[in-house]
Amino acid sequence: MPEGVLQESCPSVRNILLLDSEGKRVAVKYYSDDWPTNSAKEAFEKAVFTKTQKTNARTEAEIAMFENNIVVYKFVQDLHFFVTGSEDENELILATVLQGFFDAVGILLRGNVDKREALENLDLILLCLDEIIDGGIVLETDPNVIANKVASNMDSGAPLSEQTLSQALATAREHLTRSLLK
Repeated sequence: MPEGVLQESCPSVRNILLLDSEGKRVAVKYYSDDWPTNSAKEAFEKAVFTKTQKTNARTEAEIAMFENNIVVYKFVQDLHFFVTGSEDENELILATVLQGFFDAVGILLRGNVDKREALENLDLILLCLDEIIDGGIVLETDPNVIANKVASNMDSGAPLSEQTLSQALATAREHLTRSLLK
């Protein structure tokens, strides 16, 4: 099957955003060329944040249409989680991706889901994003599977911030090798 046909039939995500309560980046990952520059990405993040900040998406995910995109979002403490897909993407799939990311972060941060904890464990959150989405294609949405894969990727058991430089380089090299061999 040609690659274009496969991508057309697979659910895909344009970006995943984790912003703080002021709309500033904590962790973001873009899988689409719709925002070619960093300033375009920041403008999109600010606009999405502004459009959604007045809503109360704390108990369950909310869905909004924004600039020909479906944006599914949920807030906890001082963090705002967003998953964006094209206007013809299935909202339930986007909501499932959001919930998987949200719950996996909760597991990895041991329930302490706030900006400070997220920044201290940014390596885990970025690995989490890599386990959920690859090139915009949804790989996994089960939060327990995601959290287990992230934990098993942290081979040394110490967070990247507590590893020596040589250990961190070895870990990074191993992750790069693993991603190239996929």
